[in-house]
Amino acid sequence: MMSFEQLLQAHCQPQVGRSLTASDIRDQLAVLPEWQYKDGRIQRAYGFRGYFDTIAFVNALAWMVYREDHHPDLGVHHNRCVVTFNTHSVGGISYNDFICAAKVEALYAQRPFI
Repeated sequence: MMSFEQLLQAHCQPQVGRSLTASDIRDQLAVLPEWQYKDGRIQRAYGFRGYFDTIAFVNALAWMVYREDHHPDLGVHHNRCVVTFNTHSVGGISYNDFICAAKVEALYAQRPFI
């Protein structure tokens, strides 16, 4: 298991082979308590004041995941964004998903918007 700080310092790597086990996923989710494992993905919803703040967050998130080369599915709504990660190349969850989830948490924590 990686700590939140370790996840923030890590960078995504190409993934092949097997996904993390259910036990590994459960243990790693303890570091990201707002995230949930559902239907083979990890996800979290983020709330905002309105559409402009939601889009500002999505744009900042897009830049971060572009640099990590690991892209989420996004549900963009008027005052919230649902972020969902999984790793297609392993058919489930990898550490890349948790690395990006931690970086999304850090991004949300430093937002100038609410």
